[in-house]
Amino acid sequence: MGNRCLGCIQATSSAIFDYNTVKLMHIRNQKIGFVYRLVQLSIIGYILGYVIIFKKGYQQTDSVVSSVTTKMKGTAMTKGPNGTLWDVADYVVPPEEHNAVFVTTNAIITPNQVQSVCHEDPHLAPCVSDDNCTAGEYVKYGHGMQTGLCDTDAKACLIHSWCPLEIDETPHEPLLGNATKNFTLLIKNTIQYQKFDFTKRNLLQRTIEYGNHSYLHTCTYHKDNVNDRYCPIFVLSQIVEYAGADWHDLAVNGGVLGIFIKWDCDLDQGFTACVPKYSFSRMDKINSSIAKGYNFRYPVYFKENGDNRMHRQLIKAYGIRFQIIVSGQAGRFSIVPLALNIGSGIALLAIATVICDLLVNYVVKKRKYYRENKYQLVEDEETLLPVEDDDQHKVPMLRSERDSLNRSTEDTKKYTK
Repeated sequence: MGNRCLGCIQATSSAIFDYNTVKLMHIRNQKIGFVYRLVQLSIIGYILGYVIIFKKGYQQTDSVVSSVTTKMKGTAMTKGPNGTLWDVADYVVPPEEHNAVFVTTNAIITPNQVQSVCHEDPHLAPCVSDDNCTAGEYVKYGHGMQTGLCDTDAKACLIHSWCPLEIDETPHEPLLGNATKNFTLLIKNTIQYQKFDFTKRNLLQRTIEYGNHSYLHTCTYHKDNVNDRYCPIFVLSQIVEYAGADWHDLAVNGGVLGIFIKWDCDLDQGFTACVPKYSFSRMDKINSSIAKGYNFRYPVYFKENGDNRMHRQLIKAYGIRFQIIVSGQAGRFSIVPLALNIGSGIALLAIATVICDLLVNYVVKKRKYYRENKYQLVEDEETLLPVEDDDQHKVPMLRSERDSLNRSTEDTKKYTK
C-alpha cells in the first residue's frame, strides 16, 4: 500500500514540477534547410508585400458616414391630342426619399372618382342573384365592400367603392414617351470620416474651377471623360445604359437601379486625392414572370363646384427608382497597426520551425535518428523522493537510462563531426 502511495506522489510530482526546455539541434540537411528558408521567405513576403504594402497594414482605418440629397430637372408632355405638361412636382413621387428618388415614366390615370356604389369586376365577384353577395364582406383582390345586392345585368355584386373603378390595363408604351430620357439628376453627397475629422462632398473643387464657374450648369457625367467623370449631374438614359438595362422596358414597366458611390481614400496622399467613384447596376429581377417592374398607386384629391363630395384622380405610376448607395473606407498612417502587423509576422515565422520539425520527426528517412538526438531526459538525483527497500533497484535503472542517453548523444556528436 505504501509503495502505491509513493508511486502516486512521484507521478504527481513529476507532472507538476517537470520542466521542458528547448534543445538546439543543428541539422545539416539541404532539403530541410531549403524548406525552412522557403517557408520563412513566404511568410515575410506575405507580411511585407500583401499585408503591409498592398492592404496598407500601416494605416488606421475608418468607415464612411454619408448623407445624400437629390434634385431632378426636366419637363415632358403626355402622349395624345390632349396632352398635359408634367414637371418635377408631377413625376417625382414622393418629393423626398432617403437616399433614393423615384421618376415617373408611365402612368395609368383613373379620373374623377367619388365614393359611391357600383358593380365589382365580374371576375372577382360574380353573381346571378343577391344570394351570391354577402353584405359587408370584402372582395378579395377587389375594390370595395359588398352591399349584398347583385347587378344582374353586369352579373357582378354591387360594392361600396371609389367609382368608377380603377382602369387597370397593362401598358404598352410610356405615357411620357421618350422625353424622360433627357431628364437630369443632381446628386449631392457629403461624406465624413469622423475618426480623422475629415469631411468632403462630391461637388469637387476641380469641377467648379474647370473652364469657368458655370461648369456645373452645363456638365453631365461621362465615366470615360477625364473632365466629366466627377460631374454630379447624371442624364437618366446614360444611367440606364451604364447599368446595362433596356430603356423601353424600364420606361413601360418600371424598375430599380442602383447608383453606387464609393469613397476609398488614402488620406496620406492629401485632401484632393480623395474622390468618388460611380458605378451603376439594375437591382430588381429583370425576367420575373410575376410582379415585374416597379409601380405604385397614389391619389390626387379635389372638389368640384357645387359638389361637396370628395373627388380624386387615381394614378398608378410606373417608373424608375434610383437607389443611391454610398460606401467607403479611409486610411491614415498609424504606428499601432504597423507594429501589430509586424509582430504578427514575427510570430508567424514560428510556422517554419513547426513544419520542419514535422518533416524531421515523421517524414525524412533518418527520422528515428533525428528523434533520438532531439529529445533527452535529464533527471536531478537530489529531487528523487526516498524509496523503500523493494524499490532500491529502480534508482540505478534510472541512472543507467540517463547514462545510455548521454552516451548516445556523445556518439552522435562524433558521428556528425
